[in-house]
Amino acid sequence: MLFSDFGLSEPIVRAVVDCGYTEPTPIQIQGIPEVLAGKDLLAIAQTGTGKTAAFVLPMLHKLSEREELPPPTAKATNKPTKVHRGAIRALILAPTRELALQVEASVQRYSTHLRLKSMTIFGGMAMSPQIRQLRGRVDILVATPGRLLDHLQQGNLSLSQVEMLVLDEADRMLDMGFIRDIRRIISYLPQERQNLLFSATLIHEVKGFASSLLQEPTLIDIRSSQVTADTVAQMVYLVDRERKHHLLTHLIQQAQNDQMLVFTRTKHGADRLVKQLTQEQISAIAIHGNKTQAMRMRALSKFKQASVQVLVATDIAARGIDINQLPHVVNYDLPDCSEDYIHRIGRTGRAGANGKASSLVCGDEYSQLRSIQKLIKQSLPQEVIPGFEPSQQPPAPGKPTNKGRPRRQRRPAASAPSHGNLSPTRTILKDRKQRTRAVT
Repeated sequence: MLFSDFGLSEPIVRAVVDCGYTEPTPIQIQGIPEVLAGKDLLAIAQTGTGKTAAFVLPMLHKLSEREELPPPTAKATNKPTKVHRGAIRALILAPTRELALQVEASVQRYSTHLRLKSMTIFGGMAMSPQIRQLRGRVDILVATPGRLLDHLQQGNLSLSQVEMLVLDEADRMLDMGFIRDIRRIISYLPQERQNLLFSATLIHEVKGFASSLLQEPTLIDIRSSQVTADTVAQMVYLVDRERKHHLLTHLIQQAQNDQMLVFTRTKHGADRLVKQLTQEQISAIAIHGNKTQAMRMRALSKFKQASVQVLVATDIAARGIDINQLPHVVNYDLPDCSEDYIHRIGRTGRAGANGKASSLVCGDEYSQLRSIQKLIKQSLPQEVIPGFEPSQQPPAPGKPTNKGRPRRQRRPAASAPSHGNLSPTRTILKDRKQRTRAVT
């Protein structure tokens, strides 16, 4: 099947071909016709499956097709106080700045031969430049919920003419506590619109929110039983925690000039690791929530341009980093949430390319390793590199982990009379009943 088979306009198909894409992915094959038909959509797809194009391509087609028509007259339920010249016709909400930038970059690539205009707004930067851009033409707005709500409350833009609403990575947004902000944003939208909800997982919260947002939606679930992609070779390296950065240095030196995306659990851990790698003469830079937006964009730009070999990131960036042909992802720390493992390693092995995902696992992470293996329904291969042997071996499969706490021993009642196998508490209650019957 080709992209031209969907009935997309020639300028959009030409832009897709210019990007080097020839055949659509499963989520695109199932999703694009439904969006073109004007249906609400609930799509469950993992990262790296091409879901962005699944909603951007039909969105561009529908907006450009009606470009010369007058704007819809539906009234919003909550209007800002100012009048604006721009008419935002499509709104895409994303959980992180990085993902918002990634989505908007896709919008720009696919709309190269169209007259549609797009922009992105997010926190961590001054509002004034965003306000100036909002005063011009903006057909498609990509935004993070918090900053968008700030603009709405200040009357800097109107959503009264939005025809399409897309929630990208909905499970992540709900997990980050954006549910109230999203509901308040929806109150600014017209009642008549098309709603598209994309999520990597179908958790209970996503189901509940989808039922309140979507009208008779089409459900598309392309999750495979394997969960993780076949194109990603996964490996676990057992090592003591204090030797992790030495083992990482060893892996980097073995990889020679290959770039690596390394995930840590904490922001301070990311900064500490960058310092250690720099001392080993390895070019590295960190990206996390404590960095300003300018610093994060500069770090990501340097990594994409191959100016640095190692990018150290926390989970906030796991779903927002899109780097073509990234060969290697390393879990320096295993994530607390098993699902984040899937999103981390999904940064490599994208678009049919092969990738490698390595995890450095120490003794106090064995329980997390078992949770990850249970989630992805496979046992990950383990290896011990000579010179980095761990002091604690992992527990045997199926054997519960001993966290070192001694089991509490039940102390027998010192002076309670014997009543067979009754516990001390039940013995006291029985004695009370006997005394009550005697008094009665």
